[in-house]
Amino acid sequence: MRSPNMETFKQQKVEDFYDIGEELGSGQFAIVKKCREKSTGLEYAAKFIKKRQSRASRRGVCREEIEREVGILRQVLHPNVITLHDVFENRTDVVLILELVSGGELFDFLAQKESLSEEEATSFIKQILDGVNYLHAKKIAHFDLKPENIMLLDKNIPIPHIKLIDFGLAHEIEDGVEFKNIFGTPEFVAPEIVNYEPLGLEADMWSIGVITYILLSGASPFLGDTKQETLANITAVSYNFDEEFFSQTSELAKDFIRKLLVKETRKRLTIQEALRHPWITSKGESRAPEQRKAEPAQLKTKRLREYTLKCHSSMPPNNTYVNFERFARVVEDVAQVDQGCRALSEAHDTIQDDVETLISIYNEKEAWYREESERARHDLSQLKYEFRKVESLKKLLREDIRATGSSLGNTARKLDHLQAQFEALRQELSADLQWLQELVGGFQLESGSMDRLGSVFHPDTNESLVELFSRSCSKEVLAGLQL
Repeated sequence: MRSPNMETFKQQKVEDFYDIGEELGSGQFAIVKKCREKSTGLEYAAKFIKKRQSRASRRGVCREEIEREVGILRQVLHPNVITLHDVFENRTDVVLILELVSGGELFDFLAQKESLSEEEATSFIKQILDGVNYLHAKKIAHFDLKPENIMLLDKNIPIPHIKLIDFGLAHEIEDGVEFKNIFGTPEFVAPEIVNYEPLGLEADMWSIGVITYILLSGASPFLGDTKQETLANITAVSYNFDEEFFSQTSELAKDFIRKLLVKETRKRLTIQEALRHPWITSKGESRAPEQRKAEPAQLKTKRLREYTLKCHSSMPPNNTYVNFERFARVVEDVAQVDQGCRALSEAHDTIQDDVETLISIYNEKEAWYREESERARHDLSQLKYEFRKVESLKKLLREDIRATGSSLGNTARKLDHLQAQFEALRQELSADLQWLQELVGGFQLESGSMDRLGSVFHPDTNESLVELFSRSCSKEVLAGLQL
């Protein structure tokens, strides 16, 4: 469940802030590498988680699960629980910068010891319980407690410090909210997980019981030859304390295991009850002195070593619950492929119809464009004809303009000639009029003494004037005709 106060993952390159080093481990969709913070020089572990690219894909971890893991890690701060330092995100991965736990796995450390007492085993189980108690107090269930997720901070001290790691399956248990899932490692999962029943904090207590059984004996209580047999043993709670493995184990230790490996969750020890169990609270008083002296501790470490070697050699095919559902998922994948093929066939038919429709539309468009092209070509030809016709008219008009201009020139020259003639006629008329005036004036001077003569010449004067007028009119008419 995503925490509402969870910070956004940093989008910068993790390599800009950390020097990435050697690989420390890997899982199905994650790889852990050692890194050093550039600003401080401190060492951490960088967990690169491959993001699922789509909901339909099965490769990678979906973002909701990564956010849930980060949200839980941001809430926890305890000496026995790994701490989260920073979170980065890129296109393909989310990178968790975690506390560096370099001491290796608890079981590997114990398997390398020459001897192991029950008291030492108790101290390690107590640390596991302390870490789980902190988680359960916050209503957080780990759901993946197993030897691989119980690490040592530093193995070079007598009693190393335990760290619980890998919170990829962890969930916050909410009151009144039913939670079911199938996950975890078959060897360590509780019956309620196998039976797909409501899950709670009790599932972690079952896993602690299995871990304690293996730690004390080097044998796994429910492990069968196949995963199906292992799951059947779990649901039947089919196990026993074989004398070969538990001959030197105290009854209190067996009682602790019995009260954890209980099918009914409400009857199973809670974390508080486990911490108060006499085997955890006692300091070795539970074993008789003669038992402690004769305890063949070397045998336990030898069997534990054999178990860890076998566990590591079978880890790739046996490390997650997802693997033993592989066949069912393959069948599901085949069904999805078949469905995809049918969908592809239907899509092919649809595309074929679409292609035929597009071809029909193309042919129609091509015929229309061809017709439009012919029409345009005809219109262009008509325009060319009209253009040539206009050009011819323009040529004729230019010739008419030139002829008109020439005619206007001739007319202007004729007008000039007529004006000259008119001027000559005017001068001639003016001379005639002057002559007439002089003639009349002469007659007037002589009128007093020559009244008789005037009367004699008067008819002649009238005739002269008439003749002069007629001659002037004749010239004007002649000039008008010439014009």
